[in-house]
Amino acid sequence: MPQSALTALSPLDGRYAAKVAALRPLLSEFGLMHRRVQVEVEWFIALSDAGLHEFAPLSAYARGLLRGWVRGFAAEDAQAIKNIEKTTNHDVKAVEYWLKQRFEPHDELRAAGEFVHFACTSEDINNTSHALMLKAARDEVMLPALDRLIDKLAGMAREWAALPMLARTHGQTASPTTVGKEIANIAARLRAARERIAAVSLKAKMNGAVGNYNAHMAACPEIDWEVFSRGVIEEQLGLAFNPMTIQIEPHDYMAELFDAVARANTILIDWSRDVWGYVSLGYFRQRTVAGEVGSSTMPHKVNPIDFENAEGNYGLANALLAHLSQKLPISRWQRDLTDSTVLRNMGVALGYALLAHDSLLRGLNKLQVDEARLAGDLDGAWEVLAEAVQTVMRRHGLPQPYEQLKAYTRDKPMSRELMQSFITGLDLPDDAKQRLLAMTPGSYTGLATVLTRRWA
Repeated sequence: MPQSALTALSPLDGRYAAKVAALRPLLSEFGLMHRRVQVEVEWFIALSDAGLHEFAPLSAYARGLLRGWVRGFAAEDAQAIKNIEKTTNHDVKAVEYWLKQRFEPHDELRAAGEFVHFACTSEDINNTSHALMLKAARDEVMLPALDRLIDKLAGMAREWAALPMLARTHGQTASPTTVGKEIANIAARLRAARERIAAVSLKAKMNGAVGNYNAHMAACPEIDWEVFSRGVIEEQLGLAFNPMTIQIEPHDYMAELFDAVARANTILIDWSRDVWGYVSLGYFRQRTVAGEVGSSTMPHKVNPIDFENAEGNYGLANALLAHLSQKLPISRWQRDLTDSTVLRNMGVALGYALLAHDSLLRGLNKLQVDEARLAGDLDGAWEVLAEAVQTVMRRHGLPQPYEQLKAYTRDKPMSRELMQSFITGLDLPDDAKQRLLAMTPGSYTGLATVLTRRWA
């Protein structure tokens, strides 16, 4: 591990750097600078097409050059902007000056240089940049990571759709289910959560210092600035236009997005804890990895650390996402700066979620079912058939079925012989009695297999 990683304050940039590398170019300071350049360039190009006699439409060569700077934006470009910021002490102004410096060798661009950042406030550039960053992070990294988990869970559910398992409600033995059905439950929840994340409309505004196009109308009253701004945001940048704002885009969509991500994370915390429990019960074994140590003193152990790491990192992600969601929609009057420093931590919040996804998938890939352990627990829990028996008794009008089974099954070890003895003595139609006598805890799984194969 390089020295810089060993001294990093955040483990996302140290121990776990490789696992969240996909987010780094999108949600870092570099990523923000990159998107600022993109927004400034697209606004500049759009202004050239607005019909101003002072700014003729740019040539195809100039447009290609500008967009090439966006596509080829590199670390040295970001550093050049950072160097300018040392003088300006303003990060967005530094981008404007960097672009104007790049214009110098090109007569066509240099002549129109004052239309860079024309009528914009810094928040016009920043809010659109943040939306573009989130769009890329969501679509290119976070949703694919969720898809990998959903695919893995669905595959496991289908594989073990018919494998019976003793359920536990309140930690006590309960009506059996199947291993696949329990995993299919999570896959179905996660699919719904993924749809909510994908459905969030990512919004942006470009309407000036207090959201009224004041400078725009003062300089160019002949332009329909609402239509113009919408065109840049929707057609050139691929975002959703927010027509009513103060200086800042109010970040309500961000709160919606971060809440949706947190809901998915919460589902996966639930699953991480359940798997941990199933490993503890022996229902799942973990494949061993050569050279891996489970305990520093107990060589027999293979600890469920992937699920523990996942749970811990989902918790960190949700703590940060909750603050982002609660804080960002709040701004004093038309603008305060408290959102700026908070927004710089979007990558940290999503980074911990991505790290948790990686840990969980790693753990799932190690799981093996212990069918003998599952069968043994089922065979030792004949009392769970009491639900089936008393329900059949109800149908056929036998007196106090619940109370009879309650007295019969509580506080005594139950076996096949005891349960079948009780069934044999019931005054039931022969077909109902035979159906109950043929039933075992392992066969008493209802529609679990059908539901799994339908919905996994």
